[in-house]
Amino acid sequence: MTEKYNILLVDDEEDNLALLYRTLRGSYNLDKSTSPLKAIDMLDEKHYELVISDHKMPEMDGVEFLKKVLEKSPSTMRILLTAYSDANILIDAINYAKIYRYIKKPYNPDELQLIVSSALEYYQLKHDNDKLIDDLKELFSGTIKAIMGALDARDSFTSGRSRRITYYSVKIANKMNLPTVDVGKIELAGMLHDIGMIGVSDDILYKIGALNQEEYDQIKKHISYSVKILEDIKQLRDVVEIIKYHHEKYDGSGYPSGIKGDEIPVGSRIIALADAFDSIVSNRIYRNRLDYSDALQEIKNNSGTQFDPAVVAAFEECFDEIISTIKQLDLIKYDD
Repeated sequence: MTEKYNILLVDDEEDNLALLYRTLRGSYNLDKSTSPLKAIDMLDEKHYELVISDHKMPEMDGVEFLKKVLEKSPSTMRILLTAYSDANILIDAINYAKIYRYIKKPYNPDELQLIVSSALEYYQLKHDNDKLIDDLKELFSGTIKAIMGALDARDSFTSGRSRRITYYSVKIANKMNLPTVDVGKIELAGMLHDIGMIGVSDDILYKIGALNQEEYDQIKKHISYSVKILEDIKQLRDVVEIIKYHHEKYDGSGYPSGIKGDEIPVGSRIIALADAFDSIVSNRIYRNRLDYSDALQEIKNNSGTQFDPAVVAAFEECFDEIISTIKQLDLIKYDD
C-alpha cells in the first residue's frame, strides 16, 4: 500500500485528542472526533484502517464504541486507550470489541507509535490474505463450477448440494465472526468437499436400503479421493485440510482420523454440521426428509457429540435466515 493509512482518533477531551494527533501526524491521514456518535457516522463516509478510542466518554464508553466499529467495519483495526486496569474492562474489550491492543494511560509516545505501526502491519497482512483468497476463488471458479456441475448431473437427488452446504457454512462462519480469510477457505472447502465422490461406484451411491460395512467403507474413501485430487495444488493446502476432516465428530467417533474437539479444524466442524443438516432436510431414495424444525432439533440433540456446541449455537442464530432463503430460492429439490 503506497497511500497513507487512514486513522480515526476518538476522545471526548480536546487536550488528549490534540496530544494523540501530534504523536501520529505526518505518517498517517488522521481524522479526529470528540464524539463517538459522530465518529460512527464518519465510518460511513471513509474507510479507516485503524480506530483509536479513549475508554471513558460520556456518550458511550470506548468498549461499546469499538464494538460498533467492529459491526460497521469488521476489517478496521481497533485500539483502546484506558487509564484503568480493571480486568473485566479488558476482557470485555477483547471479547466484544475484538480489540487489537489496549494502551495504558499515560502512554509513552514511542510505544504508541510502535503499537500503531504493528497494528497496521497486521491489517496489511489480513488484507493481503483476503485478496489471496479472492484471487484463488477467481482462479478456480471455472473449474469448481464444472466439477460441481458434474457431481450434480451424476445424481439428481443431490442436485445443488455443494452450493447449499457452502451457503450454510459461510453463514455459520460469519456468525462466528471468523476472519474473512478463514471464511474464504471454508467457502472453497464447501464447494469442493465431496469432489472425491467421483471415485465412488454408482452401485453404492444409488443403492436402495442400508449399506453393508464393505460398501460403507467404500463411501468413506471419498475423503482420501478428495485429498488425492486436490493435494498437489499448493494454494489449496489449507482448504484440503478442512475437507480431509469434515467427517470427524466432536466426540472423536468420526473418520478418517478419529480426532476430537478443537483438534478438528473449525472449518471442518462447520462443514460437518452443514453437510448433516442438508442431508436430513433433503429427500433420498431410501428415506424421506425431516421438516426444518425437527432437523434443527436433531442438530441440537447431537451438540457436544457429533457437533461442536459453538457451531451449533451459531447455526441456531442464523437458522431462520437460512430457512427463509431456502424457501425463497427453492434451493432444496423435493422441498414441500
